[in-house]
Amino acid sequence: MTDDRWPSLPLEEWSETRDTLHRWTQIVGKIRLALTPLLNHWWNVPLYVTATGLTTSKMPCSGGRSLDIEFDFISHALRFRVSDGSAHDLPLGPRSVADLYHEIFGVLRLLDIPCTIWTMPVEIPDETVPLDRDQNHRHYDYEYVERFWRVLSLSDSVLNLFRSRFIGKSSPVHFFWGSFDLAVTRFSGRPAPQKEGADAVTREAYSHEVSSVGFWPGDNRLALPAFYCYAAPEPPGFRGAALLPSAAYYSETLGGFYLHYDEVRGAGDPEATLLEFCQSTYAAAADHGKWDRASLER
Repeated sequence: MTDDRWPSLPLEEWSETRDTLHRWTQIVGKIRLALTPLLNHWWNVPLYVTATGLTTSKMPCSGGRSLDIEFDFISHALRFRVSDGSAHDLPLGPRSVADLYHEIFGVLRLLDIPCTIWTMPVEIPDETVPLDRDQNHRHYDYEYVERFWRVLSLSDSVLNLFRSRFIGKSSPVHFFWGSFDLAVTRFSGRPAPQKEGADAVTREAYSHEVSSVGFWPGDNRLALPAFYCYAAPEPPGFRGAALLPSAAYYSETLGGFYLHYDEVRGAGDPEATLLEFCQSTYAAAADHGKWDRASLER
C-alpha cells in the first residue's frame, strides 16, 4: 500500500522537465544571490517552499523597495511582487530556458529593478550552454511539476519538525537550486578543518561541522528520487552505523546515507518513516562525531 498524498515521482517520466526546471530555478536563484547580502554558508542563495511552490522570499531592490519572485506550481506562473504595489506574472509551460531568461529580465526592466547575473549554470556536470542561450531544454510536464512540488511540500513539513527538536545552530529548510535538493543542516558548534584545495564556495559552506539531511529527485548517478544524509567532515565509524528504517544504506559513490523515496511513500506512515531516517542518521553523525548532544537537543 502506498500513501496517495505522496505521489509517484519516477525520474524517467519527467527527467527532461526536471532538467528544464533545474535551470529555471537557477535563473531565479541567481537573482536572489545578486540582490541579497552574503549570509553564512550561502544561506542567502536558496529558495523556500511555499503553499503553492518555491519563493526567493523578500529581496532588497532599487529605490528602497523589496521584491519577491515565486514559482507557483499550482497555477503554473512565475510571480513578481514589489513593495510599491507593482506586480507581474509570467505563465509557466513548455518553453526554452533562454526564452524564460529573457522574459524574466524583461520583467525586471519593466519593474525598474537593475540586476545582472552570471549566466553559466552551476553544479550541472558537462553543461557548457549559458542560461540566456539554452534553447535545448524546453520541456514542462504540468503534472510532474505538481508532483515534484507536493513531495517538496510534504518533505518540508517533516524536515521542519525535525529541525524544531534541535536548539543548536540549524539552517532553515531550504531548496538549493545548484544541487536541486531540499535540505536542512545541523551544526555541532565546532569549526571544521579546512579541506585542502577547497574552493571559496566550499570553504564557506563547510566552515563548521555539519550533519545535513534532505530530499533529492535523482540524476544519472542515482536514477530515482531519494532522501539522503551526509556528515562533513565524515567522522570515523559514521558509514557503518546501524540505521532506521532498515532500507537505508550508505552509498560509497555519493558519500552519504540514502533512503529511496518509494520506501518512504510505501511505508504505513511516510512522515514517521522519514522522521526516523532523519533522526537515526543525525544520531550516527553526532555520536561518532562526539557532538555535545545534551546541550544541542530539546
